[in-house]
Amino acid sequence: MARGLLWLGLVLLGALQAQAQDSPPELIPAPFLTKIPLQPDFQDDQFQGKWYVIGVAGNSINTEKRAQLKMYTTTYQLKDNRSYNVTSTLIRNQRCDHWIRTFVPSSLPGQFTLGNIKRYVGVQSYTVQVMTTNYNQFAMVFFKKVYKNQEYFKITLYDQCIDDK
Repeated sequence: MARGLLWLGLVLLGALQAQAQDSPPELIPAPFLTKIPLQPDFQDDQFQGKWYVIGVAGNSINTEKRAQLKMYTTTYQLKDNRSYNVTSTLIRNQRCDHWIRTFVPSSLPGQFTLGNIKRYVGVQSYTVQVMTTNYNQFAMVFFKKVYKNQEYFKITLYDQCIDDK
């Protein structure tokens, strides 16, 4: 099942990237969250550590943005209240950029919302959903945000080196 979901995700990543290359004037509609798979029996304590982003696709990623996206990392650190401190690090314009967010668990295991959302001007909602993972090698994570009444989404494919645990 996990291998099938992984292949489905890779195909979806490829299709979204191909569509995004032409930078269409209209965004691809964001899917309903109920249509996105959710990791069964999600284990939050196992979904920690440094993940390498090896694939990103979404409805706002065009050729120009994709050229700026080099491999980057995202580190998930579980806090006592079961939320995550999430730190992403990438090189942009010859410097190392870090951004830190908090992902707060929702009522569904493996689904999170952005903590302190009022801090992000224009963001009306932000949902993160772990689609599939084996916790030590790969993960696919779906992100959906509503920003100024426009829905954006992306799927990120993570790889985790076992030596980093």
